[in-house]
Amino acid sequence: MVVNEIHGLPLFAADTAPADAMAELDRRGLSDGLPTVIPTAAGLQRLVSASRGLPASAGMMPPLFGELQLEALAYQALIAGCEPSALPLLVAACQACIDDAFNLLGIATTTGTATIAVLANANVGARLGLRSGTNCLGPGCRANATIGRAMSLIQRNLGGAREGTGDMATMGQPGKYTFCFAEADTTYPGLATQLGVDAPLAGCVLGVSGTAEVLPRGNAATAADILEPVALAMVAAKLTTGARARVPEAQVLLLPQELAHSLERLGLDLDAQRAYLFAAATQLLQRLDADTGITARADDILIAVTGGPGVKMTHLPLWAGGTRPVAFPVLAGA
Repeated sequence: MVVNEIHGLPLFAADTAPADAMAELDRRGLSDGLPTVIPTAAGLQRLVSASRGLPASAGMMPPLFGELQLEALAYQALIAGCEPSALPLLVAACQACIDDAFNLLGIATTTGTATIAVLANANVGARLGLRSGTNCLGPGCRANATIGRAMSLIQRNLGGAREGTGDMATMGQPGKYTFCFAEADTTYPGLATQLGVDAPLAGCVLGVSGTAEVLPRGNAATAADILEPVALAMVAAKLTTGARARVPEAQVLLLPQELAHSLERLGLDLDAQRAYLFAAATQLLQRLDADTGITARADDILIAVTGGPGVKMTHLPLWAGGTRPVAFPVLAGA
């Protein structure tokens, strides 16, 4: 059944029964509990062949600081079901995750619900087939599902974030299986650009604690109708988590295209939207006698345009223990 190993990871004969391969991966603690693609030498080579220009190692990943060797990383992408074209995005996202500002050690070991979300810009999304429209955070798109799953497996199998050892989550959350999506192709600056990486192919990683649906008031006719419920959601998340006593590094809002166009028609560009949210949230916190702000400055409120038709927004509360989104360029091979 197992005919070889690479970096301690088993490679199976091509005729291995899926149930047998799954059982062996489970026994070794290499599975997330879902069915996997059988890792064969030929399958691994297919992914590694897409690695031209990528580093032999992407660094050391917390919490146990396993090395992100390229072949071992490609192995996780293989069993997750990724296409070879996903590998440059995965490598770049892993390198961003081990940036000190992201605080992956805290995200991986917290008893809270934090997980890694990967957000690709519209150009990367188009190349890889990532969904940025209806149900972009849900099931049904292979690229979204498998790339996010590969990130989870990398953190688990290479970084050592396994339940009870490196991963100490009291309950966890479904996003720990997979959390990857793309921005819509609009005139809005992408999140990577907002974070200072203005590359044609780019993305960012977010340490998120979950998702919160936010509805505008009434018929969303004014800026207040659209943005004041968002400010309230941000304040609520801050006051009900460990962020109550500290200033969050960022706030992240996912804005559907319909409301993005509405705000533009109302004369509010990205900077004006951020300023409005910052002022509204600050006013709410002052009314509640809170000692700290929603962010240090308005520019730390990040707004990504994504999703399908409709006016329901999504607030992504970041992990309250302290994490900053990290942007990265993606090699043109992606």
